[in-house]
Amino acid sequence: MKVLVIGGGAREHALCRSLSLDPDVTALYCAPGNAGIAEVAELHPVDALDGDAVARLATGLGAELVVVGPEAPLVAGVADAVRAAGIPCFGPSGEAAQLEGSKAFAKDVMAGAGVPTARSYVCTTPAEIDEALDAFGAPYVVKDDGLAAGKGVVVTDDLAAARDHALSCDRVVIEEFLDGPEVSLFAITDGTTVLPLQPAQDFKRALDGDEGPNTGGMGAYSPLPWADPKLVDEVLESVLQPTVDELRRRGTPFSGLLYAGLAITSRGVRVIEFNARFGDPETQVVLARLRTPLAGVLLASANGTLDVFPSLAWRDDAAVTVVIASHNYPDTPRTGDPINGLADVAAQDAPDAYVLHAGTRAEGGAVLSAGGRVLSVTATGKDLAAARERAYTALGRIRLDGSQHRTDIALKAAGG
Repeated sequence: MKVLVIGGGAREHALCRSLSLDPDVTALYCAPGNAGIAEVAELHPVDALDGDAVARLATGLGAELVVVGPEAPLVAGVADAVRAAGIPCFGPSGEAAQLEGSKAFAKDVMAGAGVPTARSYVCTTPAEIDEALDAFGAPYVVKDDGLAAGKGVVVTDDLAAARDHALSCDRVVIEEFLDGPEVSLFAITDGTTVLPLQPAQDFKRALDGDEGPNTGGMGAYSPLPWADPKLVDEVLESVLQPTVDELRRRGTPFSGLLYAGLAITSRGVRVIEFNARFGDPETQVVLARLRTPLAGVLLASANGTLDVFPSLAWRDDAAVTVVIASHNYPDTPRTGDPINGLADVAAQDAPDAYVLHAGTRAEGGAVLSAGGRVLSVTATGKDLAAARERAYTALGRIRLDGSQHRTDIALKAAGG
């Protein structure tokens, strides 16, 4: 089949890499893509938020499946426009994508579905904000109700900082702090059947030891050797399936990728948030471990045939990804710096380690930084320690002036 992927980050590069290795994919396109994606897919310009433009591009290319990567196009209803053009699309409707687009909507769905989550208040006035902060106390958890590219959440013991963030949002969700480690669990669904993937853990803080500001994610690993072997089944039963059933009951069926951000608390599993698309950087490690060819399962989601799709097959290998970010990320990042060493990784570390591009662009034969998170160095190995060693060895070959990365991704889980 001919497949068009919408987006231009490391998540889309991971999707395109997996699709390029699928023998059923006869042509692969990406819009707008980036310098790395250009190596495995044909790039086309498009305004990813313009559903009609995306549908026209897909029609013109003869695409038989469109995969929408980022959250903003999904919330904007791009998947609806593609489906209206008669093309199967992997991704929820604009209405169903409100599960990520509005924290308040997600809380309402969870209440209807009986899904365990943190107690919360939705606030729109300073008085409501002060009341909610006082009710829960520190540590304060303050979430912008809308999309904020993974950076709309503040967790702090500083009341003034929590209040300032809350006041900067039009509508804010303030909730109780959930103790315990966090887990990301993705599931592919067609609105009825739910097919969970393998869990991963990501690292949100910019600096080693989970210090520094919140980011879109600085690295991830899978599997989770410390997690209960029954975790996936438990989350499917208590979180994923009830949420999909509730959305269908409401007349807003959710098909595509349902991402549950979870806290494994002393009182059991609790949902921190839902996302309506593959997470970045967790996608990089989850897809590195998926043995089942990707295109078929995405098409089954789009066509509503997951109930007859075979069980997913997984590699025994572990996977680790480490994000290289530009100078000054997550504040205003510096861009336009040349990236060197990519060919060295391809020559010396492949296929066990490879580089997925996030914020890059090609110019005059060079690859330049073009965003905050620039690259995801991804590696597999027989266990997390081996995958970590390969990832950091490959990362050491890359040169980007002023860049930053965490040195402790998967360190604790690997026994370090």
